[in-house]
Amino acid sequence: MGDYKKDSLTLKGAVALGTGVMIGAGIFALLGQVAELSGTWFPYIFIVGAIISGFSAYSYIKVSNAYPSAGGIAMILMKAYGKSTLTAAASVLMALSMVINESLVARTFGSYTLQLFDIEKNSIWVPALGVALLILAYIVNVSGNKVIGKTSQFMAIVKIVGIVVFAAGALWAAEFALSDLIPAATAEAGNYSAASYIGALALSILAYKGFTTITNSGGEITNPHKNVGRSIIISLLICTVVYFLVALAVNASLSIPEIVSAKDYSLAEAAKPVFGNYGLYFTVGIAIVATISGVIASIFAVSRMTAMLTDMKLIPHSHLGMSGSIQKHMLIYIVVIAILLTIFFDLSRIASIGAIFYLVMDMIVHWGVFKHLRKEVNANGVILIAALLLDLIVITAFLWIKANSDLLVVIVSAIGVILVFAGEKWFLHWQEEE
Repeated sequence: MGDYKKDSLTLKGAVALGTGVMIGAGIFALLGQVAELSGTWFPYIFIVGAIISGFSAYSYIKVSNAYPSAGGIAMILMKAYGKSTLTAAASVLMALSMVINESLVARTFGSYTLQLFDIEKNSIWVPALGVALLILAYIVNVSGNKVIGKTSQFMAIVKIVGIVVFAAGALWAAEFALSDLIPAATAEAGNYSAASYIGALALSILAYKGFTTITNSGGEITNPHKNVGRSIIISLLICTVVYFLVALAVNASLSIPEIVSAKDYSLAEAAKPVFGNYGLYFTVGIAIVATISGVIASIFAVSRMTAMLTDMKLIPHSHLGMSGSIQKHMLIYIVVIAILLTIFFDLSRIASIGAIFYLVMDMIVHWGVFKHLRKEVNANGVILIAALLLDLIVITAFLWIKANSDLLVVIVSAIGVILVFAGEKWFLHWQEEE
């Protein structure tokens, strides 16, 4: 993996990277958790999540089209806030949310792969397989942009086609009709509070945040002033359609209690009553392709972002005796952190912490673009404030839910945010003294 290479990613390659990250996490890792919080209406949570993500994407598209950069989000924050603690801390939170996403998808890979064998779902093989996937993703990323681009495009096509085939087959087998688009009021649907539905939205937003992968590769995309925005929009549209179809299919095949019981591998569980063992093998195969491509694409983006943060002197860096470029060092550090998270955290907690970090960073971006950049990039202030308020509502409800159901997630997230801000404040102050 060498230095940044201008025009090394085509529009198709950028879309493949975006969908690679989103579909790798969104469908296979988060669908069951979203259903747990919203019941039979969970397919529509993904629609609303897409709308909120569309508002969110507006800030990134406007600034990235004007100033495409391999620094992506860090570049947006730098232009908005300068070299400040807020810029550095928000950038690190984004990087951490991406690393958390990698461990989330890695454990999902383990959960789905084990469906092929008679092994307990809580087996040590789940993190072990996740670690193996992260090592494979490291090897692919070291091979360079061309290998990553070709691998991502191929896997993106395979998994999207495969997932659509699964969804169509499941809906056909369940004799799905247009009248079924509105969920029936049943006892098992349960009673869910407004806060619970909004909490589900927080996780669905996490499923779409992969579009930022494209922002972080802006300096490498061909004709970036147009293609960065185009690739983000195309990726969001593709993923919205895929998520909705699959959610409908799973909802038609399984009851909510069954989905919740198998929330770490709900698509594989949904394939069993519809297609039998062959359907199970097919779905697990698609899940393996999707999670592999998701991790490869995410590591590709976050390694570029953290390398840029190092170049901008926003984070400390040590070679630790290693040879090669900063990008290669960051790749190693990222994979090591993701491996530790994969070993020690379960899927639900990983997803929740990642969502909180992402939403905090997202609000900082929207406020920065509104206050400092909206005239410069010709952005609509109403849309920017709407995006900020939507994020605030979602994170407030999500924190309330987690405070009542899993306080450890809130505590770890709060400590993480405090440590990031305190650490960056100290580092930037130390740099000034030096």
